[in-house]
Amino acid sequence: MIRLFTVLFFMFTSSAYAADMTIDMLNKNADGERMVYSTEVTKVAIGDTITWLPASKGHNVHFISAPDGIELVKSKMNKDFSFTFEKEGIYLYQCTPHKSMGMIGLVVVGENMDNLDSVKKAKVVGKSKKKLKNLLENL
Repeated sequence: MIRLFTVLFFMFTSSAYAADMTIDMLNKNADGERMVYSTEVTKVAIGDTITWLPASKGHNVHFISAPDGIELVKSKMNKDFSFTFEKEGIYLYQCTPHKSMGMIGLVVVGENMDNLDSVKKAKVVGKSKKKLKNLLENL
């Protein structure tokens, strides 16, 4: 009986904690690609938190498409930024000063991708147009 209680306790308590992860904002990654986030497509669960870290100066995070009801927030330049995902769907974000250079990323929360069409229609510029198309094709 004690053994069953212990197993159930750890089963339910471990699922109550959300995952935390970090994404670096970089001038250049290890492959030599310039103006990038360290992870371009991130898959998380509801309740998970991502913290973006300005590993290089001159970057921010600006959500430009998200599921209905989610505020399109914009972080301050050169500051850590954390966001906890409370709704399933696809979140598209960019670095405001480097958006034309393709500095964008996606967060996919859960399995529901009902807002895919709105993400496809989001206004992106320069190299971000081709990059967004490639990222969405590989989801």
